[in-house]
Amino acid sequence: MGYAMAALEYLALSFVFLIGVIAALVVVFYVLDRRQKGDAIRRNYPVIGRFRHLFSELGEFFRQYFFAMDREEMPFNRAQRNWVERASGNKGNTIAFGSTRNLNVPGTPIFMNAVFPPLDDQYASTEAMQIGPHCREPYAAKSIFNISGMSYGAISKPAVQSLSKGAAQAGVWLNTGEGGLSPYHLEGGCDIVYQIGTAKFGVRDEEGNLSDDKLREVAARPQVKMFEIKLSQGAKPGKGGILPGEKVTEDIAEIRGLRVGQDGISPNRHREVNNFAELLDLIAHIREVTGKPVGFKACIGSADPWEELFEEIQKRGTEAAPDFITIDGGEGGTGAAPMPLMDLVGMPLREALVRMVDLRDRFAMNERIRIVASGKLVNPGDVAWAICAGADFVTSARGFMFSLGCIQALKCNKNTCPTGITTHDPHLQHGLVVEEKYKRVAKYAKSVIKEVETIAHSVGVAEPRLMRRRHVRLVQEDGRSVQMNELFPSVPVQ
Repeated sequence: MGYAMAALEYLALSFVFLIGVIAALVVVFYVLDRRQKGDAIRRNYPVIGRFRHLFSELGEFFRQYFFAMDREEMPFNRAQRNWVERASGNKGNTIAFGSTRNLNVPGTPIFMNAVFPPLDDQYASTEAMQIGPHCREPYAAKSIFNISGMSYGAISKPAVQSLSKGAAQAGVWLNTGEGGLSPYHLEGGCDIVYQIGTAKFGVRDEEGNLSDDKLREVAARPQVKMFEIKLSQGAKPGKGGILPGEKVTEDIAEIRGLRVGQDGISPNRHREVNNFAELLDLIAHIREVTGKPVGFKACIGSADPWEELFEEIQKRGTEAAPDFITIDGGEGGTGAAPMPLMDLVGMPLREALVRMVDLRDRFAMNERIRIVASGKLVNPGDVAWAICAGADFVTSARGFMFSLGCIQALKCNKNTCPTGITTHDPHLQHGLVVEEKYKRVAKYAKSVIKEVETIAHSVGVAEPRLMRRRHVRLVQEDGRSVQMNELFPSVPVQ
């Protein structure tokens, strides 16, 4: 009985002490809130005003899990993310009781199934496509679907390792992003596309200029198959890359040529490229130094200025042409970008891609210049649409982030990614197990390719690159669908 009474007294004292601590904290926060001048809500409603900020922060996560319908969220809805999740886990991607997709949304692609599609023994494998026929070392690219640019620095070491190993297993290429070539890109043995950003990380001299010696050093790696000059990207056209200083570790600083903790800020364009003639000069120079295919990546605001590029190529001859052009849509994603640029600048891929394809074909360079589509293409329908529009290849970054376990926490621009993908915090990286995640990367890539082939067979062709604009309809504002080739007539291939 004595022990029981003592225990009750202890609990009572503990409760009183806890109440006292809470009361003291309330008084402290009350005084602080009343005296601070930066937040009117907290100044007028001390203590309870703090909950407004907390609920605002948590609101987006509660909506994601409890309130939003499968097709409602942005930038990627639950249905899109769940498809990647199932594909990455090699789970069945069949559904029951009908589609949840609203087929009346303008722009929705509807593929036109053939009356008599090919039989099972009439399918063809997608053949490798050559890029850079005039190079000393052309590249025979095996896959229609590949990994878009994500820099080591923007994403973590285990994320790069997983992508490298997964890409090798799936037979797809991996773009380094503008952060340079790390040992982790090479670890898996996959094909590499080296991206040269405006800061020329990894291939610059001490003054920040392009270094031929470093170009040769990178090109000497047999895994490096192509070089991509980044002119602009969809998330922030007109502004260079931003790597916050808290992400610049000793390892990253050495690869990029920065100081530890220094913000990695890229210029908004290449200083030596002031016009299309100088762009072709730079492409020719890198191709001559490296011997490998060279192209560029750009988000376009209008197709009109780009006619000058093709006119300049005609003057010089087709050998002067870029080996490929990557078109990034204005809806492209990144870890850090100003909201006005992310939201309001750059033509959406659905418009930009067809315009660049038509421009290339009008100048009869369809066999010379390969078109790569990039920008929010994560599911088979997105990839199939891009190929119908005229793309030779499709690349995705965020799709592969989802395959790594991304939960769209929207913390990419901070060092607090809960899944370990975009953080350099060792504790958070611990959750990203390379030995498991690379398998998911490979399964996702293979699943996308397989289902794009399924769509191709359904519309009546033997393999995806035989799909054309006539094979897909696009929903209009009035709810009707119109064949894509009626909205965007293809330029006759010469």
